[in-house]
Amino acid sequence: MTENTTEATRDQGRAERVTHTLVRDVALPDGGGTLALVTLDNGLDHTKPSTLGPEGLAELTAALTSLQRRAAAGEIVAVAVTGKPYFLAAGADLLGVSAVTSHEQALELGRAGHDAYELLHTMGVPTFAFVNGLALGGGLEVALNCDYRTVASDAAALGLPETGLGLVPGWGGAYLVPRLVGIEKAVDVVLSRPAANKPFKPAEALEIGLVDALFEAADFLERSIDWAARVLRGEVTPARRELDPQPVWDAVVQGTRQRLDATIAASRPAPYRALDLLAGARNASRAEAFAAEDQALADLIMSDEMRASVYAFQLTSAGKKPKGAPDKSLAKPVTRVGIVGAGLMAAQIALLVSQRLGVPVVMRDLDTERVEKGLGYVRSTVEKLVGRGRMKPEVGMRIVASVSGTTEIDDLASCDVVVEAVTEVMSLKKKVFAELEGIVSEDTVLATNTSALSVTEMASDLRHPERVVGIHFFNPVAQMPLVEVVRAERTSDEALATAFAITKKLRKTAVLVADRPGFVVNRLLVLVMGKVVEAVENGTSVEVADTALAPLGFPMPTFELFDLVGPAVGLHVLTSLREDLGDRFPRSAGLEKIVADGTRVVLDRPGRGLPQPVDPAIQSVFGEALPAGTEGRAGTPVLDAAGVLDSVLTALTVEVGHMLDENVVADPSQIDLCMILGAGWGFHTGGITPYLDRTGYSERVLGRRLLPDGVANAA
Repeated sequence: MTENTTEATRDQGRAERVTHTLVRDVALPDGGGTLALVTLDNGLDHTKPSTLGPEGLAELTAALTSLQRRAAAGEIVAVAVTGKPYFLAAGADLLGVSAVTSHEQALELGRAGHDAYELLHTMGVPTFAFVNGLALGGGLEVALNCDYRTVASDAAALGLPETGLGLVPGWGGAYLVPRLVGIEKAVDVVLSRPAANKPFKPAEALEIGLVDALFEAADFLERSIDWAARVLRGEVTPARRELDPQPVWDAVVQGTRQRLDATIAASRPAPYRALDLLAGARNASRAEAFAAEDQALADLIMSDEMRASVYAFQLTSAGKKPKGAPDKSLAKPVTRVGIVGAGLMAAQIALLVSQRLGVPVVMRDLDTERVEKGLGYVRSTVEKLVGRGRMKPEVGMRIVASVSGTTEIDDLASCDVVVEAVTEVMSLKKKVFAELEGIVSEDTVLATNTSALSVTEMASDLRHPERVVGIHFFNPVAQMPLVEVVRAERTSDEALATAFAITKKLRKTAVLVADRPGFVVNRLLVLVMGKVVEAVENGTSVEVADTALAPLGFPMPTFELFDLVGPAVGLHVLTSLREDLGDRFPRSAGLEKIVADGTRVVLDRPGRGLPQPVDPAIQSVFGEALPAGTEGRAGTPVLDAAGVLDSVLTALTVEVGHMLDENVVADPSQIDLCMILGAGWGFHTGGITPYLDRTGYSERVLGRRLLPDGVANAA
């Protein structure tokens, strides 16, 4: 691994960026007395959110202790906490947390947060949180420990993302949230939202009861102070709910545990520990609940899951500055974009480009029917977004007006960038580029959305192959955050810089990949699917094979993934990769028959949020399932679930080794970034290479670790 594998590696030894506690007195209106206003501020600009580490917590404790004495002396009638512009606080200092080296240190970190925040509960006068901006994790828990909460309308996000980072809400959140919003909504706050990486918007936080009042940003502080004065005068009494009955509490906890078993299958401990804390929160005293949070937090801080999660968090954050990208000044201005094709992927790209780049987009296909279908997709999607309040009507009108269609290739002549998004057939793609080169200017960048084919070969017959670059989007385009930017043998820095500039404006994370078969995600993900199907071909039952990869924490079982990708697409890419890379990518006669017959491979979802199981009826396509350990149809032993998992991980380790030898990416961290963002590889694993290191596959198969010990694990 190179020395720049991840920003986290360099930053782990840095000093804490201390968030200071600033206090000033504010006279309440109408002679209401003095409110002590506490502002959390790390002294840096808006690009560096305030976080809370040991020094910051110590300073907060000292300031609140002083205010407690002033409250007892009658000098102040209330205390309020707010933050610097745009932030209350973004939670604990994760890099500081990951530098903890012992369980006792971890325990003290939890206790330090509780000790500081408990002062907000025992202040002796009412306490308020004025949530003026982003409040995540320990930042939101500052507010939760106060008696009352207001929020600004433009606050970026509120939430408790800890379970997504291998931790639990450890400074009061697991105890306080179910008491504020009820156990069912608490499960959403603590477990469901972090799993979906979907924090609350201010209005949502108000609706469920996380905050008591919402005010516009322009005069948020003034209105919050006025609201606090009204609360103190008894003119406003925020609603507080009774505890849910024990049977309701127990039923929600039991149902949630069953969903966890069905979705993550004990592949990571943090969600289960958080659920245990929620289960105990109803009947525990505040002190007992906080002690339980301290223990859970300490155990998880010392876990591989947490260290891997911090590595993944830093990796995805650093992904905003792509490795290997040329100087952005080389990017060509983009005022009009053409898209060849009007199918589903093409229409999705057209919609996103129009929405984010704000430029005219023209889709070209062979006949009017296809063009109208693509335009219809854009219109219907915009209508849905506007109808759900996720897009302003005027924005929707602009997008629909700016996306046009044509059957004439000449209508793309004035485009600065043309994206090819036709069927994955090399001869067809080469024909498209040849036609385009005859009509566009010499400065036009030609991009391909190919998922596995050689960009170099695609451009080989052109007069200007240097203008061709790969921009590989993932389906669904709007939701998937990754774009693989492919540099072919003759791609110019200008074309590459333009691709990165477009990707950034589309708010995607770009990873530079070499022009090798399948690039990163498809090469590895299709290998996974191929090895699972290979086991079924040999005699493993489809049910066993389908769930064998549960310990990896993929977002869905293998055959559901096949169904999402489309069996025909999966088969095409598998065949293509086998032709280019050899028998490491197995052939599947059963899969070929499924595609030929149009057989559905999964059953309906048994419940909301639950995976779609494989249809047992497809067993007949592959042949009868055989007992594990007996000789299979390929002459090798039939694999059980553990054997299938071992087969997949061994194959992945081999392939990652080949990819690094081929310089497909700059270093192992870029494979991790691709697999996390493009394949849903478990965030808690840190990505594929930390997982292979921790489980011993990299050393056993390759004879070496892929990352240094301690980078993404508890050394």
